[in-house]
Amino acid sequence: MNKKGKIILGIDPGTVIMGYSVISVDGNAIELLEMDVVKLNGKKDMFERLGEINQVIHKLIIQYKPSEMAIEAPFFGKNVQSMLKLGRAQGIAIGVAMTHQLNVSEYSPKKVKQSISGNGNANKEQIWKMLNNIIVIKQAIKYYDASDALAVAICHHFSLQGIKLTSLPKKSSKKSKSSSWDSFIKENPDRIKK
Repeated sequence: MNKKGKIILGIDPGTVIMGYSVISVDGNAIELLEMDVVKLNGKKDMFERLGEINQVIHKLIIQYKPSEMAIEAPFFGKNVQSMLKLGRAQGIAIGVAMTHQLNVSEYSPKKVKQSISGNGNANKEQIWKMLNNIIVIKQAIKYYDASDALAVAICHHFSLQGIKLTSLPKKSSKKSKSSSWDSFIKENPDRIKK
């Protein structure tokens, strides 16, 4: 494990599937140390699932010794019960991080998408493709919850580096979209892996 740089733990909270990632950052170099999900049994009592989230995050912190945790904020939907459950999962994750004296930062899903792809409305497949352009990822994606956790960790790194989180200009033709991406890449060369 690379211990030269800063270690960032990224969390995509959930009470059925929780995504997590751990990255090491040394200057502009980002190395993926681990990316996976915890599948929680939806038939189990909510408090048992919250206990599992606590244990997993505690183990990750002990194993990798991150100094920072980035977590995705809940998406505000119409289902109040889902929001309540997601808020509990997020609260447990933040509580464990605070117990270990980690700096915690929260990012909205739109801000995460914007920082990774330049488009706050990008879909999960687009984010996954951009993540593969930013860092070397040797594993296939099974659950987008894991890539969401990676995206929030990288978003946090970009935020710490003061990298501008802007969206791409909207164009209508295919040629315009291509030139938009070209200009985005030229303006953000540090987001592309070599």
